[in-house]
Amino acid sequence: MNILILGAAGQISQMLIDRLLTETSHSLVLYGRNISRRIKISEPQRETIFDGDFSEKNKLISAMTGVDVVYLNDMNSPEVTEEIILTMKEAGVSWIIGANILGIYDEVAGAFGEWNKRMVGNTSTERHRKAADILESSGLDYVNLRLTWLYDQEGNESYQVSQKGEPFIGAQISRQAVVRLIMDILADKEKYKNTSLGVSEPDTNWGKPSFY
Repeated sequence: MNILILGAAGQISQMLIDRLLTETSHSLVLYGRNISRRIKISEPQRETIFDGDFSEKNKLISAMTGVDVVYLNDMNSPEVTEEIILTMKEAGVSWIIGANILGIYDEVAGAFGEWNKRMVGNTSTERHRKAADILESSGLDYVNLRLTWLYDQEGNESYQVSQKGEPFIGAQISRQAVVRLIMDILADKEKYKNTSLGVSEPDTNWGKPSFY
């Protein structure tokens, strides 16, 4: 499988790259601003780098050539999300996994829901919601990952998922667990196809994350 990682210098992206190189034989295309100066290639026969902005359509087309799956590390811009989807269609790529935020469907109840709204703000929530709407109506095969608050904990790969329309429960999730979920999606894409998943750590139904 050939996987394009958009925003390859992001924290989750770099963890995902390491895991894919260790556990699979997939080839990786790594795309981002000044990416050649921000990450180190460890397996040049499997990793290809594209320095570029998401607005550079010709570069995106080149990066998508022969790609099976796109991972978009941040869906904070509906405009960028739409441009990526249009470029994927032009390049003949049909599968995308996007990292989004919780709360875009007002699915987080109680004290944590109120805390999250204060911390995230209406503008950011609305932009992430618009990006999700664009993704879900794109006609592509997709997974929209609605991630709760992130932290790092080596060895903690425990996650739980909720479907769109279900209450979101869980105040935090390790980046390591998010990577594990992405690996599970890549291993069984049909199981997860066309889903919007709330992603959190079990037994963290608190008023705010433990690190706040």
